[in-house]
Amino acid sequence: MNDNRKITKLTVRDIRFPTSLNKDGSDAIMKNPDYSCAYVVITTDDGLEGYGFTFTVGRGTQIVCTAVEAYSSLVVGQRLGDIFSNFGCYWQELAHDSQLRWLGPEKGVIHLALAAIINALWDLWARIENKPLWKLLVDMTPEQIVSLIDFRYITDALTKDEAIEILRKGQEKKKEREEAIKKSGYPAYTTSAGWLGYSDEKIIRLCQEALAEGFTRFKVKVGKNQEDDDRRVGLVRQQLGPDMMLMVDANQVWGVHEAIEWISKLAKYNLTWVEEPTSPDDILGHAKIAAALSSFGIGVATGENCSNRVLFKQFLQANALQFCQIDSCRMAGVNEILSVYLMAAKFEVPVCPHAGGVGLCELVQHLSIFDYISMSTTTEKRVIEYVDHLHEHFVDPVKITNGCYVVPMAAGYSSQIKVESLGSFEYPTGSVWQDMFDKGIYERP
Repeated sequence: MNDNRKITKLTVRDIRFPTSLNKDGSDAIMKNPDYSCAYVVITTDDGLEGYGFTFTVGRGTQIVCTAVEAYSSLVVGQRLGDIFSNFGCYWQELAHDSQLRWLGPEKGVIHLALAAIINALWDLWARIENKPLWKLLVDMTPEQIVSLIDFRYITDALTKDEAIEILRKGQEKKKEREEAIKKSGYPAYTTSAGWLGYSDEKIIRLCQEALAEGFTRFKVKVGKNQEDDDRRVGLVRQQLGPDMMLMVDANQVWGVHEAIEWISKLAKYNLTWVEEPTSPDDILGHAKIAAALSSFGIGVATGENCSNRVLFKQFLQANALQFCQIDSCRMAGVNEILSVYLMAAKFEVPVCPHAGGVGLCELVQHLSIFDYISMSTTTEKRVIEYVDHLHEHFVDPVKITNGCYVVPMAAGYSSQIKVESLGSFEYPTGSVWQDMFDKGIYERP
């Protein structure tokens, strides 16, 4: 790519939405999350902009913003041609910076910050090519895709040659799949009815509304109280009937033996998976849970809190997950996420991205559509999470029809937040926050 334009500015803003007021996003661990993001804008010398973010849940977002600023000197001044003609090497330069890497390495706040920057760069590239991000990826050759990935630490699970072969196999009938997904959309499941803080009446109403909208796949938050879970999961199953897809999500609340015992009692509700049943770093614990629940036909899903490709490698090698859940903002952007999709393809484990939050639905739709067209070639057992929160703040929000994601066609990564939303919800100076401080709903920082 011969592009002499330079990046002249990188800005980051702390954007927070007071979702805790309505218990949106509440689960067994996060009782009062305020869905938030560190929002990055990268600007070139001719005024072109790329937008990216990383997801947070309120307090601490300012720390991520500071980490983004620490990367700024490695981004500002770079030529676009130098970045995008060798994006895999540039990703490695950022991820393995000899000083910043110490703050990870490749995990935690520093990796969240890198995700926001890399996401903004991908949005910028897709806008330059005038393509939605999924199409930018689909139109690349297998060799180009593989060149984007850092294979350090994962060649014992997936080599470059194996990755190229997976992608080459995906070339067959690729055009037909592209047209098919544009017509059908990508299957979604909804979590909107299952937050732990919702009343039974609200759960029933939201289930009925989702069914009327065409959803046939649902997820319920569990883990606070066994009897309460039994009632709530049973309530949702009653609304759905015996055969619709139903999952539960414990958000890391249990120990290994507790998880097995708890889910065994809920197995009567015909569950597809239990999500994050224990610590997201406990690979062997997940493997033990997966083995114990296999007799019930219940799989283990995890990954939204897996910070890098190395953890995913070990989960796959240990048969510790049956549903792989990448997060578009937890790992360091598209480059690293591609490695996980390819490892999952080799191990024949379906990838079902975590979404919701601030803009996660907008991002992961691109990744799963690329996966279907270029790698997995099927949507069997594959779904994308959908949560009906905060989409109104995006310039190109997700669209759902008959329980499926409509394929986005606007150029970019669907990651641009509206100017008026930024002005209202920037923390702590935005008008919405100032109003709540004045009313005493939140304390001033």
